[in-house]
Amino acid sequence: MKRMTMRISGLCLIAVLGVCAAARAECKTIARCGAGFLEEVNGSRVLHVKGEPYEMGYQQGALLRDDIRELVHFLFDVKAKAITVEVGGIKLLNPKQVIKGIVAQQRKYVPERFFDEMRGIADGAGMDVQDIVVANFIPELFHCSGFALSGSATRDGTLYHGRILDYGCDWKLQEHAVLTVAEPRGRIPFVNVTYAGFVGSVTGMNAERVSIGEMGGRGMGHWDGTPMALLVRMVLEEADTLERAIAVFRDRPRTCEYYYVIADGKTGKAVGMEASWDVFGTVAMGESHAKLPTAIKDAVVLSAGDRYKELVRRVQTGLGTFDAESARHLMDRPVAMKSNLHSVLFETTTTRLWVAHASKDGKPAAEQPYAAFQLSQLLRHQPDPSAPALPVPPAAPARAARAAR
Repeated sequence: MKRMTMRISGLCLIAVLGVCAAARAECKTIARCGAGFLEEVNGSRVLHVKGEPYEMGYQQGALLRDDIRELVHFLFDVKAKAITVEVGGIKLLNPKQVIKGIVAQQRKYVPERFFDEMRGIADGAGMDVQDIVVANFIPELFHCSGFALSGSATRDGTLYHGRILDYGCDWKLQEHAVLTVAEPRGRIPFVNVTYAGFVGSVTGMNAERVSIGEMGGRGMGHWDGTPMALLVRMVLEEADTLERAIAVFRDRPRTCEYYYVIADGKTGKAVGMEASWDVFGTVAMGESHAKLPTAIKDAVVLSAGDRYKELVRRVQTGLGTFDAESARHLMDRPVAMKSNLHSVLFETTTTRLWVAHASKDGKPAAEQPYAAFQLSQLLRHQPDPSAPALPVPPAAPARAARAAR
């Protein structure tokens, strides 16, 4: 693996899934759109999208219309005016124009289905598709801690995968957080811990019990490859094993400097991985590396500086005793930074997960309560047929004619 010194400031898209068995949770369908629907599960919004890419995008755009419009407006009309982007020592004052350039550079590396989905979001939300596309490529401008424990490291051998997203809470992303349950036609269903309007992922788990979390570093300007958030999305909808998840990164051109923890609940195995523009490598559970010097049996731990040392100390102290509750406490401050936007613990073995988001007033996710969900349960949910129904996407011929103009 390459440098482990990194600036932890990345925008991360996140997906979360929840359990809503009627006897154990309160569920309410908010609205429907085609095969998709938005529901509230014990106070958390869960978005279900299904079908072809354009259909899934349209469902999200229509069901989260106000959130998407508000978030994109804040990102580009408010927040972007207060920041500069530094590339190659040059400070650039217009992030939106910078990202448009990145989109043009990366387009040939991005499967068209993702642009179809973004077009669907724009149409569903009544917005300019370029605004949606630019918002979705933000992760390439801004570049968190993670761990996996299994076997002898946990109380009963269950695989736990923790993911801490440290990113500025002043971007107001937490106000538009949503747990997305996606069922793409012909691909693997997955849960994406994310925000309104995004199609990529930085935190998620699929129905084949593969979970993944991202950790950003440097390498700004190296954009000739597939965007990080879309590589993670590809893992979620294509990889049914740890090996196939690794191959998604190994076999495709990559960008910037990124690190990952990937876990497979079927085998109880996990790896730490660097998949940067010029370096690729993995560290298995129980292995050490020059930048991750402490080997812990049946564990892989990624973080930086003093936070890495504290996370290692916590894991070593509790070795052999971890359950879901104590594993969540591994992500307490100061392992999580003040900029902690969300924290997620995957029980990848069972598809359960626990999610905490930063508060609206900017307090870190590590100081907020966790909400519990389970992907296998959410995939069984059906909308209330009496809930409001929004217009469905236009017919395919109409879309094709409009795209040709």
